[in-house]
Amino acid sequence: MLDINLFRENPELIKENIRKKFQDHKLPMVDEIVELDKEYRGIKTRADELRGMRNKLSKEIGMLMGKKEFEEAEKVKKQVQDMAVELEDIQQREEPLFDKLQQLVMQIPNIIADDVPIGRDDSENVEWYREGSTEDKGFEVPYHVDIMESFNGIDLDSARKTSGTGFYYLQKDIARLHSAVTAYARDFMIDSGYDYVIPPFMIRSHVVTGVMSFEEMENMMYKIEGEDLYLIGTSEHSMIGKFIDTIHPEETMPQKLTSYSPCFRKEVGAHGIEERGVYRIHQFEKQEMVAVCRPEESAAIFEQMYKLTMAFFRSLDIPVRVLECCSGDLADLKHKSVDVEAWSPRQKKFFEVGSCSNLTDAQARRLKIRIDTKEGRVYAHTLNNTVVAPPRMLIAFLENNLQEDGSVLIPEPLRPYMGFKDKIVPDNK
Repeated sequence: MLDINLFRENPELIKENIRKKFQDHKLPMVDEIVELDKEYRGIKTRADELRGMRNKLSKEIGMLMGKKEFEEAEKVKKQVQDMAVELEDIQQREEPLFDKLQQLVMQIPNIIADDVPIGRDDSENVEWYREGSTEDKGFEVPYHVDIMESFNGIDLDSARKTSGTGFYYLQKDIARLHSAVTAYARDFMIDSGYDYVIPPFMIRSHVVTGVMSFEEMENMMYKIEGEDLYLIGTSEHSMIGKFIDTIHPEETMPQKLTSYSPCFRKEVGAHGIEERGVYRIHQFEKQEMVAVCRPEESAAIFEQMYKLTMAFFRSLDIPVRVLECCSGDLADLKHKSVDVEAWSPRQKKFFEVGSCSNLTDAQARRLKIRIDTKEGRVYAHTLNNTVVAPPRMLIAFLENNLQEDGSVLIPEPLRPYMGFKDKIVPDNK
């Protein structure tokens, strides 16, 4: 959420930012916000004037009554009564006007970084760099579900019966591999200086609207019927919500946390051959990292975060690249974002396995997360990034570590979590 002072002082900057994001339908909202803000400030000022005058006249009534000037006291009482009527009318208008103003402001996108590439959608994202060899493996790599099935490691048919499409049973070595990856990710992040947290897996609506845009909420979140609770789509939601309405001494900053959670997503619009299997699913698990920091720290922490994800995937012998999201691909609260993508030897292309975002103070303003600095109180900056999100990540792991005989090598860092196996072998071998 943008500072209301920016609408007062530089509405053209906000409009230009909206144009960069190709959201021209929101341009009239800026003028509406400016006018509503003027109206709101006007009636608020008048309300404050009336309260001040009422307090002054109330004291005057007491003085007049003490002097037994009853007729004059009655005249002043009439003035106070008239003010009370006007004040009540203002108060009835004030709250709805403020709510409407807030709803509009929350629909305006965050100001994007100056160096964000301008583009309409993810087809115009820009590659920064890549790490790891993408040479051909020299043999045909099967579809990831076929690899899993060779280990008797997945049962999609039973999951469709119990839960519908977009769900799965993982089994045997594949299930163990899934758990091993999340355990290794946890320890990798702890060793990188992040505090480990297991958060609530459901959050209330005011937290949801504090951490994400209305469009994201509609397309992602599952609501618990009859309760003010939503299943989290990522632990970032409850992790940032942990700081709601808090004030922190600057010496406690930055706070860097890593969290494990199951995640639940509608995945509205998922389609295509690669959406089958475990690519786009309604339930998965995730190791996340979040940070709450001083504004001047967020750019450096942003760089540290996505590089940690790169390092994690490279430690598992998976080639990766960093792709900067263009303006039209940025969610409304994001100032800057990159996707980390893993190499698929079968598809011979990269696919997304994580996303790192700097939201500056957009979430902090909504959730009232503040820092006391020597210069005064400021809103914090918040950041989030995926460490790893299996089982999608298993697609890249299995394809890149697959051997021609069907076995899958276990990279050294993962072996302690896999009973010190150096490979897993299909059931039919």
